[in-house]
Amino acid sequence: MGAGERHLFSADDVAQEVLMAVMTALPRYQDQGRPFMAFVYGIASHKVADAMRSASRIKADPVDELPETVDFANGPEQSALDADAGRQMRLLLEQLPEKQREILVLRLVVGLSAEETADMVDSSPGAVRVAQHRALSKLKKLVNQGGGRR
Repeated sequence: MGAGERHLFSADDVAQEVLMAVMTALPRYQDQGRPFMAFVYGIASHKVADAMRSASRIKADPVDELPETVDFANGPEQSALDADAGRQMRLLLEQLPEKQREILVLRLVVGLSAEETADMVDSSPGAVRVAQHRALSKLKKLVNQGGGRR
């Protein structure tokens, strides 16, 4: 994320990187009939992916200060299971075509409607629904085959 790349990013850091990239790219932006937010989303998705790749390379988990009390709600076992589930989900999503993966993230994670997603990916709402259904079917098939484990 730039020449002075850091290894730990907060959401604020990534948002700042996105805004800086949008401002830098703005002079080159040409209206092609797609919503401006699709342009911004494209930049944001790349910056988030960069931050996730950078964070996945880090083995240590430094903290600013140690907690005074221990939270037993999420013990080491649950934390390990949660981390493993997240890793498995990433592996599964990586096996989808990029457009299907993007549609699933926009619909299920971001919470956009089919119409809003269609605007973002330059498609029709019907095509978005079909791609979402196919992506979910493929994920189900991969899970049943154990495709999320490497």
